[in-house]
Amino acid sequence: MATIISDVPHLTPKEHQQLGKDARKALPREEIGVWAPTASRVNPTQMLLDQAVTRVPELIPIRHARMLVSPFTFFRGAAGIMAADLGNRVNTGLIAQLAGDAHLSNFGGFATAERELIFDLNDFDETLPGPFEWDLKRLAASLAVAGREIGLSEQQRRRVTTGSVAAYRNAMRDFAQMRHTEVWNQRLDADDVLRRLASDGGAKRVTNFSRVMAKARSRDNLRAQAKLATQVDGRAQLISAPPLMVRIDELASAEVLLETHDRVAEMLVQYRRSLAVERGRLVGLYRYVDAARKVVGVGSVGTRCWVVLLEGRDEHDPLLLQVKQAEASVLEGHLPPSEYREHGRRVVEGQRLMQAAGDPLLGWFRTAGFDGVERDFYVRQLWDWKISPDIASMDAPGLGIYAQMCGWTLARAHARSGDRGAIAGYLGKSEVVDQALADFAEVYADQNEEDYQQVLLAAENGLIPIALEF
Repeated sequence: MATIISDVPHLTPKEHQQLGKDARKALPREEIGVWAPTASRVNPTQMLLDQAVTRVPELIPIRHARMLVSPFTFFRGAAGIMAADLGNRVNTGLIAQLAGDAHLSNFGGFATAERELIFDLNDFDETLPGPFEWDLKRLAASLAVAGREIGLSEQQRRRVTTGSVAAYRNAMRDFAQMRHTEVWNQRLDADDVLRRLASDGGAKRVTNFSRVMAKARSRDNLRAQAKLATQVDGRAQLISAPPLMVRIDELASAEVLLETHDRVAEMLVQYRRSLAVERGRLVGLYRYVDAARKVVGVGSVGTRCWVVLLEGRDEHDPLLLQVKQAEASVLEGHLPPSEYREHGRRVVEGQRLMQAAGDPLLGWFRTAGFDGVERDFYVRQLWDWKISPDIASMDAPGLGIYAQMCGWTLARAHARSGDRGAIAGYLGKSEVVDQALADFAEVYADQNEEDYQQVLLAAENGLIPIALEF
């Protein structure tokens, strides 16, 4: 008799599938897209004010300004609002490691350790185990919101959304039939993307993506140093462009400046301990040169984020790291807390579990600031062939292709940690869930626009601060 070496139920494929079909009793597939605001629904303006409490005060107006550019940018920053909405609904009970903020702009390209360009999820600040459909709903709603932003009709938006959910559903069914190691070896690399574009998008999209790939491969440490650093008295230092990027020397008082630089160096030592031994040895070959606070993203603005410049054998051997604060996931108020005490580790472990191939220098640490407050951080390479989608330039077919890539990728990420047979069993072979989530996406896009208008009015009335420069 075989010995079970894990606490995962060892069932037959049919038994896994039946678990998924049984989950339809708790949440019928036709009802997975049903949503309406409750009387006790969270106030969007108040949630933003509550989130600001633990963030850098002078950066909060920038966050609000970036969110209020459009309903889509608002949606990007409203992961906490949507988490509260999802937490008030019945769920399937089919658990996978969630990205927690799987909107379409949190997918993109980057380099693997083997120097291959792949497409994958790239943001895990909110990662936590939870019902698989929460990520899928976040993705579907983002497609509807983005589709409105670029002027698509409702029919076009539904085609995009159902295509994405169908890609997830079909991929999960394929993964359910694979061996475990096969699933873990699945990835979507640049050649796969080119083949999809050649099949569905035509020669022009292939040419455009080839240019994007060439540009991405130039986004390395030397390019980052050329853009973000300069030479002063023969020594490299990061540039300062307040308020979006400010050198540590300009943030710290003269009395604690030396201690501040020493603390950064100590943090890097802590960070190295979270890496595999050989990766820690690699980072140990570099010396600390400079650091600057940098504003990144939309929803993340206000959390503490740093660019750290390291130097290897000489000034032509730079390594730029991003050190980003990790707070509690927005999902934690609605799901069991993380098994990890440190939120930096929560982010890192979730990313390692979900990504097909992650940043080899991904790590974490916890440290206390000058105010005595302990905070968690995770560390990754700043630039490493990174590609971000240009949603504004997409037309309906282009967004449709991209949406299907996101759906397949999300299914692959969930299949690594969740019961892929059960999820596939729940989703089934028909388009029931595809259509139900397309309904949800449109309804939630309406709600997002209402929330956007409410917060915009609050800003106009001076109830929340907004910046003129962001």
